[in-house]
Amino acid sequence: MFVLLNALLLLVSVFSASTAVIMIKASTVHPVLLSSLRLFVATFALLPIFVRDLRRHRDTYTAVHLRASVLPGVVLAAHLSSWAVGARMTPTANASLIVNLIPLAMPFFLVWLVNEPLTRNEIVATAVALFGVAILTASDLSLSAGYFAGDLICFGSMLFYAFYMALGRKNRHHPTVWLYLVPLYAVAAVVSMVVALFFVNPMQPYSAREIALILGLGIIPTVLGHSLINRAMKYFRGQIVSIINMTQFVFAGTMAFLLWGEVPALSFYAASVLLALSVWIAVGGARRLVAARVPEG
Repeated sequence: MFVLLNALLLLVSVFSASTAVIMIKASTVHPVLLSSLRLFVATFALLPIFVRDLRRHRDTYTAVHLRASVLPGVVLAAHLSSWAVGARMTPTANASLIVNLIPLAMPFFLVWLVNEPLTRNEIVATAVALFGVAILTASDLSLSAGYFAGDLICFGSMLFYAFYMALGRKNRHHPTVWLYLVPLYAVAAVVSMVVALFFVNPMQPYSAREIALILGLGIIPTVLGHSLINRAMKYFRGQIVSIINMTQFVFAGTMAFLLWGEVPALSFYAASVLLALSVWIAVGGARRLVAARVPEG
Protein backbone atom coordinates (compact mmCIF):
# COMPACT_ATOMS: atom_id res chain seq x y z
CA MET A 1 0.00 0.00 0.00
CA PHE A 2 2.86 2.37 0.87
CA VAL A 3 4.51 1.73 -2.50
CA LEU A 4 1.22 2.36 -4.32
CA LEU A 5 0.76 5.66 -2.46
CA ASN A 6 4.26 6.79 -3.41
CA ALA A 7 3.62 5.81 -7.03
CA LEU A 8 0.40 7.87 -7.09
CA LEU A 9 2.20 10.85 -5.56
CA LEU A 10 4.87 10.56 -8.25
CA LEU A 11 2.21 10.67 -10.97
CA VAL A 12 0.68 13.72 -9.27
CA SER A 13 4.11 15.37 -9.28
CA VAL A 14 4.62 14.69 -12.99
CA PHE A 15 1.18 16.04 -13.88
CA SER A 16 1.77 19.13 -11.72
CA ALA A 17 5.17 19.76 -13.32
CA SER A 18 3.66 19.43 -16.80
CA THR A 19 1.44 22.48 -16.16
CA ALA A 20 4.49 24.76 -16.07
CA VAL A 21 4.80 25.06 -19.85
CA ILE A 22 1.13 26.06 -20.11
CA MET A 23 1.53 28.91 -17.60
CA ILE A 24 4.94 30.00 -18.91
CA LYS A 25 3.51 30.36 -22.43
CA ALA A 26 0.58 32.33 -21.05
CA SER A 27 2.79 34.78 -19.14
CA THR A 28 4.53 37.85 -20.56
CA VAL A 29 6.96 38.30 -17.64
CA HIS A 30 10.65 37.98 -18.51
CA PRO A 31 11.46 34.23 -18.28
CA VAL A 32 14.32 34.51 -15.76
CA LEU A 33 12.33 36.87 -13.56
CA LEU A 34 9.36 34.51 -13.81
CA SER A 35 11.56 31.64 -12.63
CA SER A 36 12.68 33.66 -9.62
CA LEU A 37 9.18 34.78 -8.66
CA ARG A 38 7.75 31.26 -8.80
CA LEU A 39 10.58 30.06 -6.57
CA PHE A 40 9.94 32.84 -4.05
CA VAL A 41 6.26 31.84 -3.99
CA ALA A 42 7.23 28.21 -3.33
CA THR A 43 9.67 29.23 -0.59
CA PHE A 44 7.18 31.33 1.34
CA ALA A 45 4.36 28.82 0.82
CA LEU A 46 6.45 26.05 2.38
CA LEU A 47 8.14 28.17 5.08
CA PRO A 48 5.65 27.22 7.85
CA ILE A 49 6.30 23.52 7.14
CA PHE A 50 10.05 24.15 7.24
CA VAL A 51 9.77 25.89 10.63
CA ARG A 52 7.61 23.05 11.97
CA ASP A 53 10.06 20.37 10.84
CA LEU A 54 13.02 22.40 12.06
CA ARG A 55 11.55 22.43 15.56
CA ARG A 56 10.90 18.69 15.42
CA HIS A 57 14.37 17.82 14.17
CA ARG A 58 16.52 20.52 15.75
CA ASP A 59 18.79 17.86 17.24
CA THR A 60 19.40 16.05 13.93
CA TYR A 61 19.25 18.88 11.36
CA THR A 62 22.72 20.38 11.12
CA ALA A 63 24.66 22.92 9.11
CA VAL A 64 25.81 20.04 6.90
CA HIS A 65 22.19 19.44 5.88
CA LEU A 66 21.72 23.14 5.20
CA ARG A 67 24.85 23.34 3.02
CA ALA A 68 23.63 20.30 1.07
CA SER A 69 20.72 22.41 -0.22
CA VAL A 70 22.94 25.12 -1.71
CA LEU A 71 24.35 23.34 -4.77
CA PRO A 72 20.97 21.85 -5.85
CA GLY A 73 19.47 25.33 -5.45
CA VAL A 74 22.05 26.87 -7.79
CA VAL A 75 21.56 24.01 -10.28
CA LEU A 76 17.76 24.39 -10.18
CA ALA A 77 18.08 28.12 -10.84
CA ALA A 78 20.36 27.39 -13.79
CA HIS A 79 17.89 24.82 -15.16
CA LEU A 80 14.74 26.94 -14.85
CA SER A 81 16.35 30.10 -16.21
CA SER A 82 18.18 28.44 -19.12
CA TRP A 83 15.13 26.37 -20.05
CA ALA A 84 12.85 29.42 -20.14
CA VAL A 85 15.35 31.22 -22.39
CA GLY A 86 16.32 28.30 -24.64
CA ALA A 87 12.78 27.09 -25.25
CA ARG A 88 11.94 30.48 -26.79
CA MET A 89 14.91 30.32 -29.15
CA THR A 90 14.18 26.99 -30.83
CA PRO A 91 11.09 25.18 -32.19
CA THR A 92 8.93 23.34 -29.67
CA ALA A 93 9.83 19.98 -31.21
CA ASN A 94 13.52 20.63 -30.69
CA ALA A 95 13.01 21.74 -27.10
CA SER A 96 10.76 18.74 -26.34
CA LEU A 97 13.26 16.29 -27.75
CA ILE A 98 16.19 17.75 -25.82
CA VAL A 99 14.46 18.00 -22.44
CA ASN A 100 13.25 14.41 -22.75
CA LEU A 101 16.83 13.18 -23.10
CA ILE A 102 17.13 13.30 -19.29
CA PRO A 103 17.03 9.46 -18.94
CA LEU A 104 20.04 9.36 -21.25
CA ALA A 105 22.06 11.70 -19.01
CA MET A 106 20.73 10.59 -15.63
CA PRO A 107 22.72 7.30 -15.37
CA PHE A 108 26.04 9.17 -15.49
CA PHE A 109 25.01 11.43 -12.60
CA LEU A 110 23.58 8.51 -10.61
CA VAL A 111 26.78 6.49 -10.91
CA TRP A 112 28.90 9.54 -10.09
CA LEU A 113 26.88 10.77 -7.10
CA VAL A 114 25.30 7.67 -5.55
CA ASN A 115 26.98 4.71 -7.29
CA GLU A 116 23.62 3.52 -8.69
CA PRO A 117 24.15 1.75 -12.03
CA LEU A 118 21.22 0.84 -14.26
CA THR A 119 19.53 -2.53 -14.09
CA ARG A 120 18.83 -4.51 -17.27
CA ASN A 121 15.14 -3.57 -17.16
CA GLU A 122 16.00 0.11 -16.78
CA ILE A 123 18.27 -0.02 -19.82
CA VAL A 124 15.51 -1.61 -21.91
CA ALA A 125 12.90 0.84 -20.57
CA THR A 126 15.16 3.81 -21.32
CA ALA A 127 15.71 2.62 -24.90
CA VAL A 128 11.95 2.19 -25.46
CA ALA A 129 11.19 5.61 -23.98
CA LEU A 130 13.81 7.39 -26.07
CA PHE A 131 12.53 5.64 -29.20
CA GLY A 132 9.11 7.06 -28.38
CA VAL A 133 10.58 10.55 -28.05
CA ALA A 134 12.36 10.13 -31.40
CA ILE A 135 9.05 9.24 -33.08
CA LEU A 136 7.36 12.21 -31.42
CA THR A 137 9.87 14.75 -32.72
CA ALA A 138 11.23 13.24 -35.94
CA SER A 139 8.64 14.81 -38.23
CA ASP A 140 8.97 18.31 -36.76
CA LEU A 141 12.62 18.43 -35.72
CA SER A 142 14.42 21.36 -37.31
CA LEU A 143 18.15 20.97 -37.82
CA SER A 144 19.12 24.54 -38.60
CA ALA A 145 22.11 26.70 -37.75
CA GLY A 146 19.65 29.41 -36.77
CA TYR A 147 18.38 27.28 -33.90
CA PHE A 148 21.79 26.05 -32.77
CA ALA A 149 22.12 28.50 -29.86
CA GLY A 150 18.63 27.66 -28.56
CA ASP A 151 19.26 23.92 -28.95
CA LEU A 152 22.56 24.24 -27.09
CA ILE A 153 20.95 26.17 -24.21
CA CYS A 154 18.15 23.58 -23.96
CA PHE A 155 20.74 20.80 -23.89
CA GLY A 156 22.57 22.52 -21.06
CA SER A 157 19.26 22.99 -19.24
CA MET A 158 18.54 19.28 -19.61
CA LEU A 159 21.90 18.42 -18.05
CA PHE A 160 21.20 20.82 -15.17
CA TYR A 161 17.85 19.11 -14.55
CA ALA A 162 19.37 15.63 -14.59
CA PHE A 163 22.08 16.83 -12.17
CA TYR A 164 19.44 18.42 -9.93
CA MET A 165 17.36 15.21 -9.81
CA ALA A 166 20.42 13.08 -9.07
CA LEU A 167 21.35 15.44 -6.23
CA GLY A 168 17.86 14.83 -4.85
CA ARG A 169 18.65 11.11 -4.85
CA LYS A 170 21.97 11.76 -3.09
CA ASN A 171 20.35 13.94 -0.42
CA ARG A 172 17.44 11.60 0.26
CA HIS A 173 18.59 11.00 3.85
CA HIS A 174 17.63 14.47 5.11
CA PRO A 175 15.41 14.37 8.25
CA THR A 176 12.49 15.49 6.03
CA VAL A 177 12.17 16.47 2.39
CA TRP A 178 11.00 19.98 3.41
CA LEU A 179 14.19 20.68 5.37
CA TYR A 180 16.03 19.94 2.13
CA LEU A 181 13.74 21.71 -0.33
CA VAL A 182 12.82 25.02 1.32
CA PRO A 183 16.44 26.25 1.60
CA LEU A 184 16.98 24.86 -1.92
CA TYR A 185 14.09 26.90 -3.32
CA ALA A 186 15.28 29.99 -1.42
CA VAL A 187 18.79 29.70 -2.89
CA ALA A 188 17.38 29.13 -6.39
CA ALA A 189 15.04 32.13 -6.03
CA VAL A 190 17.85 34.48 -4.98
CA VAL A 191 20.25 33.25 -7.69
CA SER A 192 17.56 33.61 -10.38
CA MET A 193 16.69 37.12 -9.16
CA VAL A 194 20.34 38.21 -9.30
CA VAL A 195 20.52 36.98 -12.90
CA ALA A 196 17.18 38.61 -13.76
CA LEU A 197 18.44 42.01 -12.57
CA PHE A 198 20.79 42.09 -15.56
CA PHE A 199 17.81 41.90 -17.94
CA VAL A 200 14.77 43.49 -16.34
CA ASN A 201 13.60 45.62 -13.43
CA PRO A 202 11.52 43.40 -11.10
CA MET A 203 9.88 46.46 -9.50
CA GLN A 204 7.07 46.89 -12.01
CA PRO A 205 3.27 46.73 -11.97
CA TYR A 206 1.91 43.22 -12.45
CA SER A 207 -1.62 42.64 -13.68
CA ALA A 208 -3.98 40.37 -11.77
CA ARG A 209 -3.58 37.82 -14.56
CA GLU A 210 0.22 37.79 -14.23
CA ILE A 211 0.00 37.54 -10.44
CA ALA A 212 -2.32 34.55 -10.80
CA LEU A 213 0.12 32.89 -13.22
CA ILE A 214 3.09 33.52 -10.90
CA LEU A 215 1.18 32.07 -7.94
CA GLY A 216 0.07 29.15 -10.06
CA LEU A 217 3.64 28.42 -11.17
CA GLY A 218 4.87 28.63 -7.60
CA ILE A 219 2.23 26.31 -6.16
CA ILE A 220 1.42 23.71 -8.83
CA PRO A 221 4.59 22.80 -10.81
CA THR A 222 6.99 23.90 -8.05
CA VAL A 223 5.51 23.07 -4.63
CA LEU A 224 3.60 20.04 -5.91
CA GLY A 225 5.67 19.10 -8.96
CA HIS A 226 9.30 19.58 -7.95
CA SER A 227 8.71 18.80 -4.28
CA LEU A 228 7.02 15.46 -4.90
CA ILE A 229 9.58 14.52 -7.57
CA ASN A 230 12.33 15.08 -5.01
CA ARG A 231 10.33 13.06 -2.49
CA ALA A 232 10.06 10.23 -5.01
CA MET A 233 13.87 10.16 -5.23
CA LYS A 234 13.86 8.88 -1.64
CA TYR A 235 11.69 5.86 -2.41
CA PHE A 236 12.40 5.00 -6.07
CA ARG A 237 15.54 4.41 -8.08
CA GLY A 238 16.65 7.55 -9.89
CA GLN A 239 16.30 6.22 -13.44
CA ILE A 240 12.74 5.05 -12.81
CA VAL A 241 11.79 8.56 -11.67
CA SER A 242 13.44 10.10 -14.74
CA ILE A 243 11.55 7.73 -17.09
CA ILE A 244 8.20 8.37 -15.43
CA ASN A 245 8.97 12.10 -15.47
CA MET A 246 9.01 11.89 -19.29
CA THR A 247 5.23 11.44 -19.24
CA GLN A 248 5.03 15.21 -18.76
CA PHE A 249 4.68 15.61 -22.54
CA VAL A 250 1.57 13.38 -22.50
CA PHE A 251 -0.11 15.56 -19.87
CA ALA A 252 1.06 18.78 -21.54
CA GLY A 253 -0.22 17.64 -24.95
CA THR A 254 -3.59 16.72 -23.48
CA MET A 255 -3.91 20.08 -21.73
CA ALA A 256 -2.95 21.94 -24.91
CA PHE A 257 -5.76 20.11 -26.71
CA LEU A 258 -8.31 20.90 -24.01
CA LEU A 259 -7.28 24.54 -23.57
CA TRP A 260 -6.26 25.62 -27.07
CA GLY A 261 -7.64 22.93 -29.35
CA GLU A 262 -4.16 21.81 -30.45
CA VAL A 263 -4.87 18.39 -31.96
CA PRO A 264 -1.89 16.04 -31.38
CA ALA A 265 -0.34 14.33 -34.38
CA LEU A 266 -0.44 10.54 -34.73
CA SER A 267 3.17 10.45 -33.53
CA PHE A 268 1.96 11.77 -30.16
CA TYR A 269 -0.19 8.69 -29.59
CA ALA A 270 2.56 6.30 -30.72
CA ALA A 271 5.07 7.98 -28.41
CA SER A 272 2.58 7.88 -25.53
CA VAL A 273 2.07 4.12 -25.96
CA LEU A 274 5.82 3.50 -26.07
CA LEU A 275 6.36 5.63 -23.00
CA ALA A 276 3.65 3.73 -21.11
CA LEU A 277 5.38 0.51 -22.14
CA SER A 278 8.74 1.80 -20.89
CA VAL A 279 7.24 2.71 -17.51
CA TRP A 280 5.71 -0.76 -17.25
CA ILE A 281 9.07 -2.38 -18.03
CA ALA A 282 10.97 -0.21 -15.55
CA VAL A 283 8.44 -0.56 -12.71
CA GLY A 284 8.08 -4.31 -13.31
CA GLY A 285 11.82 -4.72 -13.05
CA ALA A 286 11.90 -2.67 -9.85
CA ARG A 287 9.23 -4.90 -8.29
CA ARG A 288 11.24 -8.01 -9.08
CA LEU A 289 14.35 -6.39 -7.65
CA VAL A 290 12.57 -5.55 -4.40
CA ALA A 291 11.06 -9.04 -4.18
CA ALA A 292 14.45 -10.65 -4.66
CA ARG A 293 15.83 -8.66 -1.72
CA VAL A 294 13.04 -9.53 0.72
CA PRO A 295 13.63 -12.90 2.41
CA GLU A 296 10.67 -15.19 2.72
CA GLY A 297 9.31 -15.74 6.19
